[in-house]
Amino acid sequence: LDILMPDLSGYEILGRNKELLQSKNIPVIVVSSLDEQETVYRCLESGAQDFITKPVNFMILAARINAALERKYLLDREEQHLARIESEKQKNEELLLNILPQPIAMRMKADEYLIADSVDDCSILFGDIVGFTPLSQSLGPIKIVEMLNQIFSQFDDYCEELGVEKIKTIGDNYMVACGVPTPDHQHAVKTVTMGVKMLEFIASLPKIEGHDISMRIGIHSGPAVAGVIGKKKFVYDLWGDAVNTAGRMESYGTAGCIHVSAETACLVEGKFRLKSQGISSIKGKGQMETFLVAR
Repeated sequence: LDILMPDLSGYEILGRNKELLQSKNIPVIVVSSLDEQETVYRCLESGAQDFITKPVNFMILAARINAALERKYLLDREEQHLARIESEKQKNEELLLNILPQPIAMRMKADEYLIADSVDDCSILFGDIVGFTPLSQSLGPIKIVEMLNQIFSQFDDYCEELGVEKIKTIGDNYMVACGVPTPDHQHAVKTVTMGVKMLEFIASLPKIEGHDISMRIGIHSGPAVAGVIGKKKFVYDLWGDAVNTAGRMESYGTAGCIHVSAETACLVEGKFRLKSQGISSIKGKGQMETFLVAR
């Protein structure tokens, strides 16, 4: 740019386009017969990269242009490198959020490596596909994986829709919790609703190679310990009597039904129709009254 031009001066062009020129790393060299320090300073402050006085020595001008273009090339390379770093960082964050609940992921990013929380009240669900072992033997590995992927992907969508937390899958078993890591006074209602949706989806599936697909679901509500274990292939998990009791509700349940403990039944009474199963002897728990949720 020449400083002295008709209509618009070099200063005005720089001023009007400063942000655009900087965002694209476009170098500007100002040419003028004015060589006062104030003039040079004003040009550089307005966004020019270099300043040459008239009469122009074209060898010097060519050298300055080459230097300016080299700087632009380096700046462009730096921006591309930073963009790739940011892209990889975003991918890592998305992967972390797929593995861990968001509040837990944020705590791990803040270098909190020992995460263990005592949860006063939550609800835990276990869902197990009935007759999975003989089914897997007759279908073969590819069809089994396709079936589980279809079922568990739909369950994942239900978790997101209802605001419950998928904890993990263990073979054909799907574990869900609500009230962790964020407290939720509706944890029992949401967890039972999740169970209802799971059974409705399973019931909608056609037969696979002549086999009917059914699921047994158990739910219990109570206190638990939640945390992250391991430093490789780490997992967010739950421990405690509530987890064991929820597992018992599933294993003592009935195919196509939601089997809940008295604690869960008390929390969802009036929201769902419940049918008492009477007092049963539950392994490791003794005598318990349990309920089926009527759909």
